[in-house]
Amino acid sequence: MATYSISLNMEFIRSADRDFSAGVAVAAELGYTHVEPMVHTGWELLSEVGYFHSFSMEEDPLLMKEICDRNGISVSSISGHSPLMKPEAAVPRLTRAILFADALGAPFVNTDEMLKPDWMSDEDAHEAMKYSLTKAAMVAARHKVHICVEPHGVYTKTSEGLLKIVDLVSSPWIGVNWDTGNAYLAGAEDPYEALERVRDRVLHVHAKDISYSHSEAERGKVTGTPVGCACGEGVVDWERVLKILDPLDREITLSVECGTIEEARRSLPFLREVIGDRMAKPKEREAA
Repeated sequence: MATYSISLNMEFIRSADRDFSAGVAVAAELGYTHVEPMVHTGWELLSEVGYFHSFSMEEDPLLMKEICDRNGISVSSISGHSPLMKPEAAVPRLTRAILFADALGAPFVNTDEMLKPDWMSDEDAHEAMKYSLTKAAMVAARHKVHICVEPHGVYTKTSEGLLKIVDLVSSPWIGVNWDTGNAYLAGAEDPYEALERVRDRVLHVHAKDISYSHSEAERGKVTGTPVGCACGEGVVDWERVLKILDPLDREITLSVECGTIEEARRSLPFLREVIGDRMAKPKEREAA
């Protein structure tokens, strides 16, 4: 039987124009014990001046740990989204994200296929993704960090397309990060039936709800969205999602992916109530 833990994707602080340190402090104030940071390569201007939450992988990963430790926060996973069809970018980005995750004790790095270039054929796209995932999977195996591919693009909008990418490389270190909001918005298939088809490969979940107005405006027109509304205030049937995942014999992290601080505040008590006695027991934190 699955157990569940709750984390907070750092996208919640983006609308407030705050940096990573401020975002972690706010997450702790809201009652979260885990976060999912976004990382980037190089030096990103808005992050450097304190207006954006993404964390540069040019920094020491233990600096991120120090910031989290000060606030009683652990890192549940890394948002290391990389363009799998662009190996020259995806391989170094995923590799460094895996190293970061290992240093932080986070077992998952989340990604998706990102955008497909107009000039690239489907066959070439999958060959490129296979190369990216092959290189990344070797690093993942050494560091015992899972690469989780989520539904967010032209191929992963269906369960068949998602599993095809996950199965490009035979590795126990590649699985699925199920994004409840993206799967719903794509409108390519019933999102709950799709979750049942990929369930055995699900290692991590982006808990993203979609408002009714957002659904009416974009369902079937997009393959994903950066953030959703507060969990429990949209179209996602959370009881049904957990019922599908319950047979899994592992802990599943539900990483809240919403757009504002207030939405993050309202999401936490809702998910706690839905999870009930299925909540995973807290792990002891390592000494700072």
